[in-house]
Amino acid sequence: MQSLIQIGPSEIFLVARREKPSTSLVISRAQLWFTGRLSFRQETNGFRLKNRVEFSPRPVPPNLIAAEKEEAKAVLTLFFKKQGLSNSLSSRLINKSDQFIDHLVSRLHSVHKARYLVGRELTTLEIRDSLIPYLEELHEEHGDLLAELVVSYPDPPAETRLVASSLVPVPAPRGDTDSAAETRKLRAVSRVSELDTEGALRPQTLYLLDLGLNLEQIKTITRKFAAFPYYSLDGKIKPVVEFLLDLGIPKSDIPTILCKRPQICGISLTDNLKPTMAFLETLGIDKNQWAKIIYRFPAILTYSRQKLTSTVEFLSQTGLTEEQIGRILTRCPNIMSYSVEDKLRPTMEYFRSLNVDVAVLLHRCPQTFGLSIESNLKPVTEFFLEKGFGLDEIGVMISRYGALYTFSLKENLMPKWDYFQTMDYPKSELVKFPQFFGYSLQERIKPRYELVKRSGVRLLLNQVLSLSGIEFEKVVKKKMMKLLSNNVIAEQSNGGLL
Repeated sequence: MQSLIQIGPSEIFLVARREKPSTSLVISRAQLWFTGRLSFRQETNGFRLKNRVEFSPRPVPPNLIAAEKEEAKAVLTLFFKKQGLSNSLSSRLINKSDQFIDHLVSRLHSVHKARYLVGRELTTLEIRDSLIPYLEELHEEHGDLLAELVVSYPDPPAETRLVASSLVPVPAPRGDTDSAAETRKLRAVSRVSELDTEGALRPQTLYLLDLGLNLEQIKTITRKFAAFPYYSLDGKIKPVVEFLLDLGIPKSDIPTILCKRPQICGISLTDNLKPTMAFLETLGIDKNQWAKIIYRFPAILTYSRQKLTSTVEFLSQTGLTEEQIGRILTRCPNIMSYSVEDKLRPTMEYFRSLNVDVAVLLHRCPQTFGLSIESNLKPVTEFFLEKGFGLDEIGVMISRYGALYTFSLKENLMPKWDYFQTMDYPKSELVKFPQFFGYSLQERIKPRYELVKRSGVRLLLNQVLSLSGIEFEKVVKKKMMKLLSNNVIAEQSNGGLL
């Protein structure tokens, strides 16, 4: 028997009564809300929280439940990483949160009861949009305890589960579910090569093989995204693939797209994918370039409007016009994957400290904003400072050649700098023409400079490298003829004097 004996401003007291002396369990209002509709069940070792879930009256196919669990895991992993947890820690937490994952799936069935009644599946975006706000509310309520709650669910965490009579912490049960998670993954992978009673592969697998994927590629996709082999062929995979083909994407490119972003098959064409494309077109993306955009970065179609809008708003704040933003999104759609607060804004502030026009840099080389400040940007800046360049000169170089910071120090900048030291040019030539670092040392820089040196002529660094082969030869010959003519005149003048 249980009864409510007190509700304070921050605590709820539930007393579980039996024949033995009563025991009180104190849990916070937040914890009561966290577990949803709660009841207590009596066990030999005490009392345990039990989540009373609501299922749809319509039976949900086991393969769909399995797929939704994988989707819920992906959402929870993404949420943990957004909170600053490492990949390895996030994975360990997910592997120990089976019951919480079941709770998230039950919540989906309860919130979207009407959808399940008519047998309509939720898309990846709909699952994300349903669960992320819920997780954010939990995080706001519990803060750093959220990870503990997720793992111990449906029990309250060890830190807050106290027996009122003794105030002694009761350790939360812990079961190592790593092997169970690995078993689920192996089961999903084995599903790829399952044979029916007649010895044939599943229709989904046969269809993917016909598209050009091989079994190992399909298994690799499944290892990264275990929900993939549970997707309906006629309901999800085939409609998306046919839509991509209608956009002009060659059939030979489909395997690459699916390997990059298999989640795209979980998106509803009418409710999500097409509206997302239309929305991106209003932001300036060239609708005639969708085939190239999706091939380069299919994940752009799986992002929420909130994320897309926040990125575009940031780009606008840098001074870029709508037309320029559209060109950037068309040419470099993966910029949408960069976090505004964790990546784009700090990178903008770093380049502004070098007096770089950020709008110009973004327009010329948006890929630069995907680099790590500590691992990529700062080492390159320090390299040029050590070689005697000033901060203003470095700022000019990056403004003139946005790709400068995308090159490897050891494999590109250092060897080319060493060779430049042997060339008869001052450092100022690199400030004027930083594109020097973009040319092949063995195939362009060395052969051309050695030809110039043998010819005895003098060319600007950009003339040596930027001209086409034919134009370069013309300029060298013209310089040689002029040099020869000057020498003849000089000799004649000297002869006359004698």
